[in-house]
Amino acid sequence: MREQIKWHKNVPPKTDCARQMALMTEAEMRKAHRFHRSFPQYTETPLVPLDNLAARLGVKRFFVKDESYRFGLNAFKVLGGSYAIARFIAERLGVDIGTLDYALLTSDETKKKLGDITFYTATDGNHGRGVAWAANRLRQKSVVLMPKGSSAARLANIRKEGADASITELNYDDAVRLANEKAEKDPNGVMVQDTAWAGYEKIPAWIMQGYGTMSFEALSQLRAAGAGRPTHIFVQAGVGSLAGSVQGFFANVFGDDCPVTTVIEASAADCLYRSAVAGKLTAVGGDLDTIMAGLACGEANTISWEILRNKAAFFVSAPDWVAARGMRVLGNPLRGEPASGACDTRVISGESGAVPAGLAITVLDDEGYRDLRDALGLGADSVVLAFSTEGDTDPVRYRNIVWDGEFPSR
Repeated sequence: MREQIKWHKNVPPKTDCARQMALMTEAEMRKAHRFHRSFPQYTETPLVPLDNLAARLGVKRFFVKDESYRFGLNAFKVLGGSYAIARFIAERLGVDIGTLDYALLTSDETKKKLGDITFYTATDGNHGRGVAWAANRLRQKSVVLMPKGSSAARLANIRKEGADASITELNYDDAVRLANEKAEKDPNGVMVQDTAWAGYEKIPAWIMQGYGTMSFEALSQLRAAGAGRPTHIFVQAGVGSLAGSVQGFFANVFGDDCPVTTVIEASAADCLYRSAVAGKLTAVGGDLDTIMAGLACGEANTISWEILRNKAAFFVSAPDWVAARGMRVLGNPLRGEPASGACDTRVISGESGAVPAGLAITVLDDEGYRDLRDALGLGADSVVLAFSTEGDTDPVRYRNIVWDGEFPSR
């Protein structure tokens, strides 16, 4: 019997998250978007309308924000790492981030003023590649530690960006601690991590703001498509930085009319789901064994937790087959009726990227989850937005699932 999806309808506590929400305003996200637009590699990633899928599932519209096109790196993570590094450099130089664009950031003058810096991080692959990419363009060093079981392909991609990268024998959270220890011992070291803890919140907050470029684009694209406000948002979570960024942005924009946001985690690493059920931060230990490598995190970002516990509508713990189903559906788009009708656009989505769409599809298509569908309020008038944060960043695993049927949903 397949492992079942677990879900929790959030009852927000009466706690003050104004400080955390102030970090994720539309104005802050606009700053990040302006910075990213200065990159010569910048193009807006697609917001893909899956109209035939929407018709099959019985909703008004179904959109997927496809981050596989981001800066040629096949994942969204570079948005956070690059912006955090830019904010760090702006602070060190004593200038406003609004005056610091890509050209100035990578100039000889800036390099001379900064001297040598080594950026440290821990990653399953995508975040580390983004940090390494940004450090490389600044002609600085990076050290990237990966948890045990990490993909050799992801390691190779990080090393291609010039990083000193290695796979450890540690789980993700312990790899973070080791990277931080190394950074603290290095007089030129800076820790660039998207998880926050007591005493380490400034850089994670900047990373979350950098992720806001994706939400800022998506909302603009929805409006251009005539869809306006999404009624439902599905977003994945590891430590929760992306989810907190997305939730914070849309809650700031729409206030009391915020879309119903569902936060999805891998069942092997569902620290936010467990925290929501328990009403307090709850960690998950062990190997965190899941195909959703980008979500294999057992300890939540404290900034994100305050936003999500107060603003998110649902928390979901999803087995691996949910992500696999999302990968297969997105990779095999539907043709309209009659048979000559236009085909939906194909989305190549990796294991961590596909779980939001996989959950939405399952809830709408599987009568076994009617209770969750009803609780979410999904129906004929629903406009669904799902974030796909990566493409086939592990090509072998992608083919094993999409071609060969690993992790079946039936």
